[in-house]
Amino acid sequence: MVAVPNQGRGVLERYGLSRAQADQNAWVVTRGGRLAGAAAANAVLQAMGGGWAALGYVLSLPPLAALESIGYRWFATRRSRFARFGVTPECDEPGADCGPGRQ
Repeated sequence: MVAVPNQGRGVLERYGLSRAQADQNAWVVTRGGRLAGAAAANAVLQAMGGGWAALGYVLSLPPLAALESIGYRWFATRRSRFARFGVTPECDEPGADCGPGRQ
């Protein structure tokens, strides 16, 4: 699995996503389909292996999946407020290839 910032040049077009979709959710794109939001986060956890994989599996089980989805949507609509905790947007990193207008 490879993490790709959606602001990179041509990324959204390459994976068939719109800017609105990318702004709303994290995405995992596979040959078998696409996962968004909490389901995408769980897929990443599972791909990490070990205890993270177990956590991703447990969080994908009902009713935890429903609760996680609610929590994900809450966080996603407020993610810019969490920048003060040291999270730097990908396009603000030195050497980022985001291009003019950041797509």
